[in-house]
Amino acid sequence: MSDLDAQLRKFQKELSTGTVSLALLAVLAKAPEPQYGYLIAKELERIGQGVLSGKQSALYPVLRNLEAAGLLESHIEPSVAGPPRRYYRINDDGRAALRQWVAAWNATRDSVESVLEGIS
Repeated sequence: MSDLDAQLRKFQKELSTGTVSLALLAVLAKAPEPQYGYLIAKELERIGQGVLSGKQSALYPVLRNLEAAGLLESHIEPSVAGPPRRYYRINDDGRAALRQWVAAWNATRDSVESVLEGIS
């Protein structure tokens, strides 16, 4: 792997780290019912056209952090096809945080796009 490839991977990882929480809240806000990790990962992959996809196991620490912050709630249900599953849903505090995060994201995106304007 070249130095440029390594720098690109590092940049992509840093971008992903900062946006996964926002994307998870958005997926759960759109979900009609609570979702478990695999379904959330598949939805991120589908909607994000692969850009936000990654290791499914990497989502669980973020989901736990969001729950610990009081933005999500979860419950465990038995599964007929394996171990019990933890289902997550966004709560009112999570929806309020999502609105603020979307505004911050939009402002950041607009600023970066302005700076990048004219670069091919």
